[in-house]
Amino acid sequence: MKRSQARRNFLTRTASRGLAITALLSGLGLAASPAQAAAPQKEAADEKVMRYAFKIAETGFDPAKVQDLYSRIITQQIYEGLYTFDYLARPFKLKPLTAAALPEHSADFKTWTIRIKPGIYFAEDPAFKGKKRELTAADYVYSFKRFADPVTNSPTWDGLEEQHLLGLNEYRAEIEKSKKPFDYDKAIPGLLALDRYTLQLRLAEARPRLPQVLADGSLLGAVAREVIETYGDKSMEHPVGTGPFKLGNWRRSSLIELVRNPDYRERYYDAEPNADDAEGQALLARFKGRRLPMLDRVEVAIIEENQPRWLSFLNGQFDLLYTLPEDFTSQAIPGGKLAPTLAKKGMHSYTVVASDVLFTVFNMEDPVLGGFEPAHIALRRAISLATNAEREMKIARRDQAISAQSIMLPHTTGYDAQFKSENGDFDPQRARALLDLYGYVDRNGDGWREQPDGSPLLLESLTTPDSFQRQIDEIWAKSLAQIGLQVKFKSAKWPENLKSLRAGKFQIWSLGSSASSPDGQDALGFFYSPRIGGQNYARFNLPAMDKLYEQANSMPDGPEREAVFRDAKRLGVAYAPYRARGHRLITDIAQPWLIGYRRPQFAQDWWQYVDIDNSRKKP
Repeated sequence: MKRSQARRNFLTRTASRGLAITALLSGLGLAASPAQAAAPQKEAADEKVMRYAFKIAETGFDPAKVQDLYSRIITQQIYEGLYTFDYLARPFKLKPLTAAALPEHSADFKTWTIRIKPGIYFAEDPAFKGKKRELTAADYVYSFKRFADPVTNSPTWDGLEEQHLLGLNEYRAEIEKSKKPFDYDKAIPGLLALDRYTLQLRLAEARPRLPQVLADGSLLGAVAREVIETYGDKSMEHPVGTGPFKLGNWRRSSLIELVRNPDYRERYYDAEPNADDAEGQALLARFKGRRLPMLDRVEVAIIEENQPRWLSFLNGQFDLLYTLPEDFTSQAIPGGKLAPTLAKKGMHSYTVVASDVLFTVFNMEDPVLGGFEPAHIALRRAISLATNAEREMKIARRDQAISAQSIMLPHTTGYDAQFKSENGDFDPQRARALLDLYGYVDRNGDGWREQPDGSPLLLESLTTPDSFQRQIDEIWAKSLAQIGLQVKFKSAKWPENLKSLRAGKFQIWSLGSSASSPDGQDALGFFYSPRIGGQNYARFNLPAMDKLYEQANSMPDGPEREAVFRDAKRLGVAYAPYRARGHRLITDIAQPWLIGYRRPQFAQDWWQYVDIDNSRKKP
């Protein structure tokens, strides 16, 4: 057998991602047959199928158990929250989804009454024993209670906990102490189904923006009790919701297929773009009145490396390049405009400043750099000052990000483009001075600093085994070496690193976060001590910061609340549990036959609003 043929067969046998291998082999000048590539099933001539890729694998599809963005993109297609964000409105506009109207609330924002639309049904599933299953207010009561059940071990319980639904937090504490099973039939005063279609939420604290929280269907979408009780600890594998899609074939960490939910109610395309939004107005004119969803099927491949994901798109195997890999910026959008070769093919690009933040997190419980001892604070601040984020943005990210001055996210309350802080500084000289002052010096002349007590100082950061992340790691390691700090990297798949993060079994990690609502309160959650083990990745615990967080959570939007955000940002910079590095400029590129696409700012339920024009595909 020829060597090239042997190599090809080896790749075919060992590939778990057929599309990625096909693209990579094509880029190397090799060939792979459709059978060898194990490509997804072909659609019928009139079937509308959208295909694209995630760069990170999913963890599962139970709203109460997921935390990562990519799993939540999937859950938001399957489950539905009470509210959602208008697909075309900029800035955001909240609108009812399964609710009949926007909620009624008391003057103090502590009592909220929500009416559910009758005639909404869950997708067919054996758990319902052949009967149609209507959505009711009791389903939201049950779904919210699941977050409080210690057995669920929800990574996002903290988000619901801080809404202070009367009796729910107290009941969870009681269950944790007694070790008794959670009684889902127990009445919780703050979480009541007044009748079949009326939900009432009563809170101990004012929550003026509660409807925005309820718009996150990826987490707070309704699940049916029968489904959870049928599948038990396999609930991550058996999602059943009321949304426009349901799970089809699934090959874990390889391919996720969602198909149109045949039981989905009649919903039609409607939106409210601004009058001066030409793109939004054009989309509304084209699609208004079309029944949703317009697609029959969606296939999502998992391709972690940037090159095969890019090549798969160029080869027409994907309809959308969701987030252009920074490595290929100069080829795809030279000078910020779509490359002529791509434009001639009828492709379209969409670039936005993302509502996200790239950051480095330090474990505040780590014995080497955690805690509030002055020396450890100085070490974190020195690492932050030595972090050459500008070089990362320019070299690794090809200028596809802007500098971050705090952990707050663009397009959300609390973000101020004019805010400046030490967080955004690159100053190795000040970093060295801080380390010298607090006794981090090189005692043995090997070029690396030791701890103040003379013991070795070797930092450790989690990382992922992809080539793009290696570029970022190399830039950071060189920056730290310039001030005499040595770092080693512990590589694992992203979901494994997330488990370590949640358990507090890490020292440093660099990752990102995206906003799921227009409110900056979520970003402050990075510092809120009750969210340790959840969104407070740094395990930061400072009463003064908790007080600011709680103040902001109860206040209506306005100058006074913005002042609280400013105080919180300054406190975060002073103690440096995080080093915010940048906010991404994200470019998506669509094939000419994918129409109607517009990257959402917050909600991820955009699949239902796009269409595939098969007539524009080349045979």
